[in-house]
Amino acid sequence: MKGSIDSGMGRIIIDTDVIATYAGSVAVECFGIVGLAAVSMKDGLVKLLRRDSQNHGIIVNVSKENKIRLDFHVIVAYGINISAICDNLVSNLRYKVEAFTGMEIEKINIFVEGVRVID
Repeated sequence: MKGSIDSGMGRIIIDTDVIATYAGSVAVECFGIVGLAAVSMKDGLVKLLRRDSQNHGIIVNVSKENKIRLDFHVIVAYGINISAICDNLVSNLRYKVEAFTGMEIEKINIFVEGVRVID
C-alpha cells in the first residue's frame, strides 16, 4: 500500500520505494552502519549493497491508518556497541523520515546481518 497525505488542495501519494530510498540514505549516514544488506533467502547469503541500490535492504509497509513500518537489514562496524548503533539509527530514522514524508512511523525493526571491520 502506498502512503497518502491529504493536503488542502488534493491528495499526495508517496510510493514505498521513495520512502525506502530516503530511509536508506539516512541509514548509511548513521555512525556505526557500514551499509545495508541484501539477504538471499535461497542461499542464506548476506551481501553488502552498493550505494546506488540502498533501498533493497529495506522493506516498507504502510498500514491502513497511514503509518509506516520499516524493516532494515544492516551490516554494522566491528567494535562498536550494536545497541548504541541501533538506538542512533532508530532516532535518526524516526525524526528524518517523519519530517520528509509527513507520516508517522509505527515501528522500526532492525536485523543485524553482519559485522565488518572499517578501514
